[in-house]
Amino acid sequence: MINEFILALPLLLIAIGSILVLMLDAATRNKQIVYYTSILVLLGLGISAGYTLQFDVAIIAQADKTISANTIFYGGMSAVFDIIFAMGGLLTLFASREYLQRNYKEINECYSLVLLAVVGMVVIAHSNSLIMLFLGVELMSIVFYILTGFFRNREHALEAALKYFILGSFASGFLLYGIALIYGSTGSLILSDISQQIASGNYNSIYLSIGLGLMTVGLCFKVAAFPFHQWAPDVYYGSPTAISGFLCTSGKAAALVALVVVAKNVLSVETSNVNYLLESTTARNILAGISACTMIIGNLSALAQKNVKRMLAYSSVAHAGYILMGIVACSTEGFYAVAFYCAVYLFMQVGAFAIVGFIEFRDEGNMLISDYADLRTTHPALAAAMACFMLSLAGIPPFGGFFGKYFLFVAAIKSGYLWLTLIAVVASIISMYFYIGLILTMYFKNNENPINVGKMQGTKLTVALSIIGVILLGIMPNVFYGLFNFTF
Repeated sequence: MINEFILALPLLLIAIGSILVLMLDAATRNKQIVYYTSILVLLGLGISAGYTLQFDVAIIAQADKTISANTIFYGGMSAVFDIIFAMGGLLTLFASREYLQRNYKEINECYSLVLLAVVGMVVIAHSNSLIMLFLGVELMSIVFYILTGFFRNREHALEAALKYFILGSFASGFLLYGIALIYGSTGSLILSDISQQIASGNYNSIYLSIGLGLMTVGLCFKVAAFPFHQWAPDVYYGSPTAISGFLCTSGKAAALVALVVVAKNVLSVETSNVNYLLESTTARNILAGISACTMIIGNLSALAQKNVKRMLAYSSVAHAGYILMGIVACSTEGFYAVAFYCAVYLFMQVGAFAIVGFIEFRDEGNMLISDYADLRTTHPALAAAMACFMLSLAGIPPFGGFFGKYFLFVAAIKSGYLWLTLIAVVASIISMYFYIGLILTMYFKNNENPINVGKMQGTKLTVALSIIGVILLGIMPNVFYGLFNFTF
């Protein structure tokens, strides 16, 4: 029982901490207290998750599961993603405070909402039950609906929030109905029990196939994968820029870990059942088709964008396609690659959105790619940082994005999906046009109206930490990849 409490510490700490922040907000209405307490809670989540990584697999297996009724998964993959979510929340808080102040919208609820979203993400990562997974997804989604429409005086922000809410509700319906069918097929909601039922052949094939398909639809919507990606550009564009990076990185990582959990327990079960093996292969091929279309459509759509924020939003769709390759591989190596890419993508995208928010003038000025012309002269440090993020997103060494794609490509090839890897390479080549195009604009084009930005120390901290993360993951990928390897 003691071991279970220790292993569940990250989940308990972030849940209790988020409630504490809400209570402090109600009691004090002091922005500084709420802000710094939120930072401490996220730091506690990261430290406690790192502490649980030292627990051996045998200790985790022997931990008493009576308190959680075997609905919570401990350590390993969960702890790795806890650290990713904690880092995403911290980087977002650092970048958001001054951004909100500049737009006269610093409201304490923003900080507590970020914490509540992280609670949902952590619940997803720790889920060994489909009901727990659904609750985590819904908690995260409801918070995202609110954050999207945070600037209530902006018409497109309200439009994005309403669109996100309506479509997200439909996706939740698909997800819940899929869970119900899987329960009807296997007689259990516990993922480990479902795996045993599938391995022994005690399941209804039709219900399982339909249920898995409906769950895939619901989760692909959360990931913003084709053809369920239509909401993503408008939502990311309508959200506060400092929050957009959080939505399309940590939120995407949480939905992807949900897909990993389902794939590990449903699609990769070891059995001699020929029908199941055929069904599993068919499901993986469908996911491969979704991955390929997502990469191509996302990058082609980003090509046509003149707005930096919308360009990053469409490129985020493409990156969902890349990460899906690891799930298509449905192997331990593929799941490692998903975790690694989620980590490096967090730094790349949050850092890029932080710079966009830094440069963005009040009432959404300086949002066009042409506005970034001659940034090397007016703000050389920002130009250099943005160039690093763009090169990493394009997958150019020695930055972390290169090794993230490399691990995904290798996992896909080893699982027999060479054709998918070739499509991913072509999609990456397409993406270089708009990523390197922004770099060329910053360094080789003149601007008659140079950008003027204020001093935003928190945003600079986010950008600096993101640069460090991207470079370290590029220079020492084996160290971090070895960490994931050890903990899975």
